[in-house]
Amino acid sequence: MNVLRSENHRRMPWKNGGGETVEIAVFPPQADLSAFGWRVSMATVASDGPFSVFAGIDRTLSILEGEGMELDIGGREPVVLTRTSQPLAFPADAATSARLVSGTIVDLNVMTRRGQWTHQVERRVFEGDHPLDAEGGVTLLLSLGNLRIDSGEHAEELTRLDCAIIEGPCRISSDTPAEAYLIRISPV
Repeated sequence: MNVLRSENHRRMPWKNGGGETVEIAVFPPQADLSAFGWRVSMATVASDGPFSVFAGIDRTLSILEGEGMELDIGGREPVVLTRTSQPLAFPADAATSARLVSGTIVDLNVMTRRGQWTHQVERRVFEGDHPLDAEGGVTLLLSLGNLRIDSGEHAEELTRLDCAIIEGPCRISSDTPAEAYLIRISPV
């Protein structure tokens, strides 16, 4: 298990220069925006506008803070994404623009290079003790509360916006309901 503490996440400008992104994890390590195989990041969105375009990339977006935003993705019917919405998957090379519902939001952005990697993002609430099998591929858990991860050999406490890269079976526990995002990334 590798824990990525929130205070150590890498901050950098958006590809389109419109804001700042907080990179949680990237593969290969230290890859730039044109060369990653997969990337997990957060962004603060304070105004309406276009998304950065990433050719050959699939993206899943979730709202972590704020009231949400309406997305217009490549001419599809607009969709409103809120904190209670399921994560939304769409091609990162489709022209996408956002309109904030009511003020600034923070989103979670998971991206994988099409043809090399695939991903799934699931919003979960943990209370009590839960087994988790992190076999195969890459499994990340982004905590929005206080969680404990116990792999048998190693245990770690996660606080808000800490992320763990987990390998093998483990147990996730929390004394109170704690929201988290479970991200599974697999090679094609």
